Amino acid sequence: MVLKHPYVTEKAAMMLDAEGKLQFLVRKEATKNDIKQSIEEMFGEDVVKVQTLMTMKGKKKATVSFVNANAGEEILSRLGVM
Repeated sequence: MVLKHPYVTEKAAMMLDAEGKLQFLVRKEATKNDIKQSIEEMFGEDVVKVQTLMTMKGKKKATVSFVNANAGEEILSRLGVM
């Protein structure tokens, strides 16, 4: 399992509203391609871009952009977060 869980903060919510991007905490070993494939398989949404970074706590965070601007909100509602 590449994805751990959605990363939901106030800043992440503003990014979702403004740009339609979602953030996930992922395994440290996961590559951008692994993350893209995992999201496309799990949620059936096409991914445009994946950006990753390591947090100060040593966790890996991925910011995902979708083809469909409303895909992020749909995914969070499916997961019961929104």
